[in-house]
Amino acid sequence: MNRKQFISRIGLFGAAAIAAPLNNIHAVEMSVNTKNREQAENKLNNSQKEINSPFSQGAKIKVGVIGCGSVSGMYLPHLSKSPYAEVVSLCDIRPERAQQRASEYNIKNWYPHIDKMLAGVPFDLLVNLTDMQEHGHLNRKAINSGKFVWSEKPMANTYAEGRELYELAQKNGVRIWGAPAVVNSPQFAFMAKQINDGKLGKIAAAHAHYGHLGPDWSAFFFEEGGGSLPDLGVYNISTLTGLFGPAKSVVAMMNVIRPTINTGNKGRIQVIAEDNAMILMEHQNNVLSHIQCGFNYFDPYGHEGTGQERPTISVMGREGNIHMIGYDWKPFGVDMATTDHEETRRFVPEDGGFRWEEGASVICEYLSTGKEPLIDAEHALHVLEIIEAARKSQEEGIRIKLKSSFKWPVL
Repeated sequence: MNRKQFISRIGLFGAAAIAAPLNNIHAVEMSVNTKNREQAENKLNNSQKEINSPFSQGAKIKVGVIGCGSVSGMYLPHLSKSPYAEVVSLCDIRPERAQQRASEYNIKNWYPHIDKMLAGVPFDLLVNLTDMQEHGHLNRKAINSGKFVWSEKPMANTYAEGRELYELAQKNGVRIWGAPAVVNSPQFAFMAKQINDGKLGKIAAAHAHYGHLGPDWSAFFFEEGGGSLPDLGVYNISTLTGLFGPAKSVVAMMNVIRPTINTGNKGRIQVIAEDNAMILMEHQNNVLSHIQCGFNYFDPYGHEGTGQERPTISVMGREGNIHMIGYDWKPFGVDMATTDHEETRRFVPEDGGFRWEEGASVICEYLSTGKEPLIDAEHALHVLEIIEAARKSQEEGIRIKLKSSFKWPVL
């Protein structure tokens, strides 16, 4: 089963961003002591709610979704079940798709263009599920119209554009967040705790991978601004930087395995963006991590990964090792062995309700209740800089130092 089939199948059955911090957030100290931590988090949440959320406590957030392709078949069921969200409008440049989704989910308003959408029925949060090359300019339009924004990855086409959107949102009194939501999974939380508590001893290295045989149904994945890094590698980069903190520098190699492909919407095209990539990252405390991704990976479990018993995220330390089973966007558990218990054991086999498509719903919960999400805009921007730096490393054959950062640890 390819990814489009997987998304479509799940969509038939009705079925990641930590919020952009303001200057005053950094004054809130997160104590290791649980009681102090809860007090600090409450203080942070209250300050965010007062400054950034104009909505009354418990209000339903009105949502507009742009991009009504296969991914919307995952988002719309999740949003429709959220007690904090009400989807009031849809938009797609192929209006028949918007009309079809509107009929499926009983949504009264649908539009053929974002300008008509923004001028139509009022809404609070734009959920951007369009082709990745369109994210930047559409997010800008929404922010300039006073909308909060949840954007599928990436939130912009370049780091500079993403940083500009982040600052524009702050200036306009709104916020922007970007997928993925991998830091929300209970498996990520368990791994982060073991690492931060020193259960693995001194961490040396980590590895992550994600790939399939390619999203050939649409050409944009292979055109300028597409590629396996912003489509697939973004998950692994978010997970590893979430576990070990911002990267200081990167070295990368990438290429194109299939020079031409036959796409579902444009026929045969030349592949411009990388479909095969590897990145080596240097984190703090001398941790080195590596990710690989591509559109040429055969997986007998298929894109859905059901029954997968092998890890896609592995961490090695002097006193233990830990492995996330399954994809980081759909993990099935965590295997760990330590010097205290050398036999590998399985932990966190349940998903705790985590879904990769939950990001927009989580943001609606924040806007309604003030509960600050783990998904951070500056983390998404850091990941975007890493992708950009990796491509520069390939072009110039050098190690690239990074400038951006984000609040860490995530948990």
